[in-house]
Amino acid sequence: MPLDAPPRPSPIDLDEYRRRRRRLIDALPTDAAVLLPGASLVIRSRDSEFPFRQDSDFHYLTGFPEPDALLVLLPGRAEGECVLFCQDRDPAMETWTGRRLGAEGAVRVHGVDQAFENAERDARLLELLAGRVTLYLPLGDASALRLAERLRGELLTRPCQAVQPPLLAFADVTPMLHEQRLVKSDAELALLRHAGEISAHAHCRAMRACRPGLAEYQLQAELEHEFRWRGGSGPAYASIVAGGRNAGILHYIDNREPLCDGDLVLIDAGAEFDLYAGDITRTFPVNGRFSPAQRALYEVVLEAQERAIAAVRPGTTLKALHRGVVRDLAAGLVALDILADDGEETPESIVARRFYPHGTSHWLGLDVHDVGDYRQDGEPRCLTPGMVITIEPGLYMPDDEDLPAAFRGIGIRIEDDVAVTAEGCEVLTRAAPKQVADIEALLDEK
Repeated sequence: MPLDAPPRPSPIDLDEYRRRRRRLIDALPTDAAVLLPGASLVIRSRDSEFPFRQDSDFHYLTGFPEPDALLVLLPGRAEGECVLFCQDRDPAMETWTGRRLGAEGAVRVHGVDQAFENAERDARLLELLAGRVTLYLPLGDASALRLAERLRGELLTRPCQAVQPPLLAFADVTPMLHEQRLVKSDAELALLRHAGEISAHAHCRAMRACRPGLAEYQLQAELEHEFRWRGGSGPAYASIVAGGRNAGILHYIDNREPLCDGDLVLIDAGAEFDLYAGDITRTFPVNGRFSPAQRALYEVVLEAQERAIAAVRPGTTLKALHRGVVRDLAAGLVALDILADDGEETPESIVARRFYPHGTSHWLGLDVHDVGDYRQDGEPRCLTPGMVITIEPGLYMPDDEDLPAAFRGIGIRIEDDVAVTAEGCEVLTRAAPKQVADIEALLDEK
């Protein structure tokens, strides 16, 4: 196994985090405030915690890596518009769970204007929010809502409200924040490119390791070892390793079945690097060679994917890309005599209903299915440079008697991560082979 690893890109710098907060603050009314909690630890097995992953919105604005933190943004506040609350320094707890930055470290390392430890949080919040009329917070976060309701109740009873307006209204911060996250900076694109490279290396490793008689979970182990070996934090989502008919289960994550001679295996897996996600799907033969039927169906999906990637450019829409993929898949199935255009139902509608039940693309970034509206002013949103999407056509053939026997039970998906550029697009995951000849050559490298 090669021990080399691609150079690590630079982390997001403090100036970029400041610019992100500035952009959000500038979009707020001057009498508003933002209350944004970070993630908390989750207990596993009544003893330890699951590995901590910061809330994506909180990370986007702060880069702060510790649990139980709270960000408060206060437009126009003379003492500083960005205040962070964080875990108290506690030598006893730090012996068990690791060093904490504390308030001083949060200011020094992460560039916030002010920071306080959580022991001071409630009293400080009442001071900070006094006089603010609208509180922006993630309305879908129950814990944030409970905190905001309690603070509003306490503010309403304070004597100072005779001269200062109380906190009266809640508003959702996520639409404006998610709109901001949709277009990636150069630094974010570098992290996504790196996550894609790690993910591609992992898929190559799984292909080299594959042979009849292994179990799906053994290929999963190869993938996830490579994610970590190359500096990722692990999988960006639950890895799918689906042999044979399991490929027809779109979110198959059991990964317990044997890999059988003559079957295909579909792997949908990506690495997470600095919280940014890779997302690749490749489908290949367990024994190293596509059968004629497998190859014919695979080429239909590959051609649809390549045509969709070639169509990615500023001004197009995900809806247009999806329509093109459905059209190409239908034409391919008609050419293989799997479908017929008999006038009762179009091949395109049959494909969408029976063989390809999911969309072609989703946003990609800090989340695998990243945030951002897919429509703008009621219409499909036009792509712009800096957006990152997946292109993932597939065909999932049921084991039905009306289909030619050679094609029954075959599931194929091919997925790449694609960044929109001013000239067209960049495929971030191109290092994972997908041409039939390249896959078969790699599978020979045992």
